[in-house]
Amino acid sequence: MPSFIVRHFFIFGGIIVIIVATYINLGGVLHTKYSYSKITPLVNIATSTSNGKFYTNSLMFDTKEYDKKLYEISNNPITYASSTENATNTAITSRYLWPVKTHYPKAGAILPFNRIVAYYGNLYSKQMGVLGQYPEDEMLAKLSVEVKKWQEVDPSTPVIPALHYIAVTAQASPGFDGKYRARMPNSQIDEVLRMADKIHGIVFIDIQVGLSDIQTELPMLEKYLKMPNVHLGIDPEFYMKTGKKPGTVIGSIDATDINYTTNYLSRLVKENNLPPKLFVIHRFTGPMVTNYKNITTLPEVQIIMDMDGWGEKATKLNTYNSFIYKQPIQFTGFKLFYKNDTLKASTTLITPKEILKLRPIPSYIQYQ
Repeated sequence: MPSFIVRHFFIFGGIIVIIVATYINLGGVLHTKYSYSKITPLVNIATSTSNGKFYTNSLMFDTKEYDKKLYEISNNPITYASSTENATNTAITSRYLWPVKTHYPKAGAILPFNRIVAYYGNLYSKQMGVLGQYPEDEMLAKLSVEVKKWQEVDPSTPVIPALHYIAVTAQASPGFDGKYRARMPNSQIDEVLRMADKIHGIVFIDIQVGLSDIQTELPMLEKYLKMPNVHLGIDPEFYMKTGKKPGTVIGSIDATDINYTTNYLSRLVKENNLPPKLFVIHRFTGPMVTNYKNITTLPEVQIIMDMDGWGEKATKLNTYNSFIYKQPIQFTGFKLFYKNDTLKASTTLITPKEILKLRPIPSYIQYQ
């Protein structure tokens, strides 16, 4: 991929002053009105758990519908056919990498029944993504246009709008503790929650740990992750395990860190009776995620491996096929850069129709 050094991540000098001035705002807006049971196929309680259904709280999750949608988004040449269900599923499992056999999710899961279309960025910077590039109303209107495009091209999959906010940003300077990262004030996260509320969307809070680590940064955001409409993203590019500065080399995340995170999120889901959390991991090289075969999945967390690279169409598709398709974990995402994907005059953004031809079909689409 083109040099990652020129990508999003530096917020200029004044940010620390702004953060100190506003960090005292510890308030959070609790969002309790979301009913995720409406977006996961559920059936009425029965006296038996036959026919592939299992109990989840007061409702049962329809595993057959889950399997059907999962095979559909795998986009394999074999078509799912209910009349030959067992034979077809066996054939797909034996011949192709996708779908991945994992735990059935807890009721209220967003995937695979929906698609998420997100705007990414930071409110302090116009350079880190479209989320902070435009005034609020203009940004939300642009997101609405993208949501509509995806809904029209794939009417069978409801689209959920999302705001993906970088809550911990990698920095060029070490900062007061030498960790080369800056934590955004709660007031900014609250702003993003308010914006998402206007469009009935969900929120991702993203972490670029720098020389810190996920075990330190994740608990700092726990009060937000306890909200049913807030999910998590991690950017391994800026996970600097070697001790080098962010931007000098590409960082990485290991299966142990991913498993720590999924277990942490799983605990929050159980303790707070939440719908499953979405966990996005950005990736555009092989070494950015190490020991992927050791990654474990849990019913309370849905892992999305997001193709985060930018460049021309052929390069992006090759990256997806090389590192996302060939190392299956659970669900996939695809990132589109309004600027960096169209640097050459002859290039255009990959269209929704083109992305729907991928194997597997991404469940998460992010625009920067």
